[in-house]
Amino acid sequence: MTEEELPDDGPRRPVLRIVRGNPSPEEVAALTAVLAAASGGGSAPQDSGPRSVWSEREALVRRPLSPGPGAWRMSALPR
Repeated sequence: MTEEELPDDGPRRPVLRIVRGNPSPEEVAALTAVLAAASGGGSAPQDSGPRSVWSEREALVRRPLSPGPGAWRMSALPR
């Protein structure tokens, strides 16, 4: 949608409001740039296709240890 196609809902609240201090225009611009970058900029991430199973991070995480009666014997069993 272009700006001309957006419905006019009346007066809007400001996106950014300075509540304390007297920042310079450069400081306000820097803050605006950081907030825009942190929000993602509105662009969707591009799908690069299917990922390889070898790159999954879950494979690097070990299952939790469960010590108890017979745990040593159970550790030798195939999974």
